[in-house]
Amino acid sequence: MADDADGDSRAVRYDYKASLVGSAHQFELTDEGLAWEVAGRSGVWAYRDIAAIRLSFRPSSMQSRRFRADIWSKGGERIKIMSTSWQTVSLMTPQDDGYRTFVEALHARMAAAGSTARLIGGLPFAIYAAGLVIVGLLAVAMIGLFVRAIATGQHVGALFLVGFALLSYWQIGGFIRRNRPVAYTFDHLPRALLP
Repeated sequence: MADDADGDSRAVRYDYKASLVGSAHQFELTDEGLAWEVAGRSGVWAYRDIAAIRLSFRPSSMQSRRFRADIWSKGGERIKIMSTSWQTVSLMTPQDDGYRTFVEALHARMAAAGSTARLIGGLPFAIYAAGLVIVGLLAVAMIGLFVRAIATGQHVGALFLVGFALLSYWQIGGFIRRNRPVAYTFDHLPRALLP
C-alpha cells in the first residue's frame, strides 16, 4: 500500500508481497532517495543515481490487470515493483491507487533532482517485434483454416475459429497494444502502463 504525503519532504511508501512465502517488498521515497528492502537486501538509491525505469503491463492468470515497474541503478542493480500483492493461495489483490501514486511520486522526485534516467515503456523492442511476428503468423494460419473450413462446408469449424480469433484478440490484443515500446518523459507518463 502507498501512504501519500503532503509535500516532498515526507516519505511516500509502497509495499507488496511478491509471493505467499517471505516478507513484503518495501519501498519508500525519502529526501535521500528511493529506499528499498527486497528479499533480505536493502539500499537507498539517490534519485540522480537511478539509471532507468521501464513501465510495463504484465497480466497473469491470477490477475488480468497487473502492472510492473523495473528500476535500474547506475551500478547495474535492478528492482521491480508490481501493482498486485499476494493475499492467499488463490487471491492476488490489485493495489492500483497505491502503485500509481508511488510511481508518479517517484518520477516527480527524480525530475526535481535533475535525473537523466532513461524512461521507457512497454517491452524491449526485440521481444515486442518477435511477439508481433508470432501473432502475425498465427493470424495467417487462422485465416487459412477459416477459408478451408468455409470451402469444405465445415461451418461449425469456421464459427469456432471466429470465436477463437475474437477471444485471442481480446486477450493478446490488449497486451500487445499496452506494451508497445515507447520513450516517455517525467511529465508525460504513459497512461496505458499505469492502473
